[in-house]
Amino acid sequence: MSVLDDVLADLAAESDELDALVAPLDEAGWRQPTPAAGWDIAHQIVHLAWTDQAAVLAATDKAGWDEIVLQAIADVDGFVDAAADEGAKQTGAQILAEWRAARSALGDVLRAVPAGEKLPWFGPPMSPTSMATARFMETWAHGLDVTEALGAERPPSDRVRHVVHLGVRTRNFSFGAHGLTPPADEFRVELKAPSGEIWAFGPEYAAQTVTGSAYDFALLVTQRRHRDDLDLTAVGADADRWLDVAQAFAGPPGEKRKPS
Repeated sequence: MSVLDDVLADLAAESDELDALVAPLDEAGWRQPTPAAGWDIAHQIVHLAWTDQAAVLAATDKAGWDEIVLQAIADVDGFVDAAADEGAKQTGAQILAEWRAARSALGDVLRAVPAGEKLPWFGPPMSPTSMATARFMETWAHGLDVTEALGAERPPSDRVRHVVHLGVRTRNFSFGAHGLTPPADEFRVELKAPSGEIWAFGPEYAAQTVTGSAYDFALLVTQRRHRDDLDLTAVGADADRWLDVAQAFAGPPGEKRKPS
């Protein structure tokens, strides 16, 4: 199995778990508010479908992708919410069918991208594997919001490694997104997976480190929890600052969650 196939398999599993939560909902259930301000469950699933559709266009339809870019330029701060608001006007059944079709198409499209080719995106161009990883990250994060809205339980799994990997790779982007100069030196990151395995990144003897829970690190870089509520420890001023600004998603910094 290739790396891309591995990520897509985990994305499918994550999507299927979320699908199982929302499929039984009636219309009132789809309108339950989530922890994301102004978004109900319908908004969350619409956004996943919309982003999958955008990724398909980025890979297959230059004119369609260019149109999305123009919409983003015209309303940098509001176009994502506007798309979610419009899509959420549909019935729950329509939203679910659209998301299922979009995520199925995405997997087929990414597997068909020629080797070495990258896809345009809202940040830097992305390889198919990077795009699949980003789609996993968003599905995982929005799935958390839906799970909390429903008061449901979804046990942590080692699939979260994709979010952790993306969170580590976007360190310099996170500093830049906040108008800060990225540190010159690498950090050592050691995180304990849900299974108990230790995932390590960076030079073993780096002066600055981040240690703790891999699941909590994923919550941090997707801005689903405030760092004060997480099992993460930074050693070094730059590493400590990273935990304040970390984000694994493209675009401007979001509104972070408040401490509990």
